[in-house]
Amino acid sequence: MKLKYILIITFIFICNNCFSCDCKPIDRKNMVEIGLKYEIVFYGEVIKVDSKKRIYTFKIIELFKGKYNSQFITQKYLGNCSVTPSLKQLWIVYADFNDDKTIEISGCSPSTGFKPYGDDSMPPPPEIKISQKIDDQINTLSFYAWDLKFENRNLQDWIYQIEKLRIYKKSQKEISDKEKTETKLVTYSRYIIISLIVNIVLFLTLIFIIFKKKNFSK
Repeated sequence: MKLKYILIITFIFICNNCFSCDCKPIDRKNMVEIGLKYEIVFYGEVIKVDSKKRIYTFKIIELFKGKYNSQFITQKYLGNCSVTPSLKQLWIVYADFNDDKTIEISGCSPSTGFKPYGDDSMPPPPEIKISQKIDDQINTLSFYAWDLKFENRNLQDWIYQIEKLRIYKKSQKEISDKEKTETKLVTYSRYIIISLIVNIVLFLTLIFIIFKKKNFSK
């Protein structure tokens, strides 16, 4: 009986893990919009992989969103929905911060490596029917063509995301610069008003002293 309960609990645990990351498909047009909902967004490179501890270090090449003072940032694997960048390659990362300032990359985010199929996640080419009797050479060329098509599509997605992220970064900088300019103008305006008030008070004080001296001399 105990073995039966253990098997049931194990099955429930496995099922919960299997369905713990229920992600909706993301098309190219919505990648950046969805990605910018995360706390930090950057373009970088995986430079260190610790598969035992499931800790991955990125070198940030270009930061698009979020505040981070170091050029290097660490990602921890926190569950079935976390991404595991097992290859040292370029990445576009959309992530949230953990309490210890490491990041967690959700599998539901549009985060992706430059070659996402490097860990055998590349979709297989369409099956060729046996009845077509295509020889091995043509079959190999078909696979290379499929590989090239997939890589080309991924490159297009990368270029599209980088361009949109740079537009976003530029717009945020313009907004920030505008806010800083407005803050400076407000500060200068207050300074001018205070200076005018002080000068008026001094001028009135001087008039009062002069008037008082005249009356005293009489």
